[in-house]
Amino acid sequence: QVQLVESGGGLVQPGGSLKLSCATSGFSFSLYAMSWYRQAPGKERELVATVSYISSVTNYADSVKGRFSISRDNAKNTVYLQMNSLKPEDTAVYYCSVFRQSLRYWGQGTQVTVSS
Repeated sequence: QVQLVESGGGLVQPGGSLKLSCATSGFSFSLYAMSWYRQAPGKERELVATVSYISSVTNYADSVKGRFSISRDNAKNTVYLQMNSLKPEDTAVYYCSVFRQSLRYWGQGTQVTVSS
């Protein structure tokens, strides 16, 4: 019953911004760390950012540090990824994920394309 649904992707010019959302259901959202991953064509899926059940505790990949910000709204069971100063190399499918009871769950992904 765990469901993760990403939205907010699209086409943006270099230097632009996007905010991704991940609406969740089927588990006690506030008790789990949430993560964003991304996968570009021909590359392995990589961890972008994580926010703990304590929303002030976050971690970022070096490639996005200072540009991206992960946050959560426990009242809405939703995790966000604010992406600023986007670069062409940020182009990828972005996935929301949670690790729960020995299983990792994934959303369907949302495409982010950074191009002029």
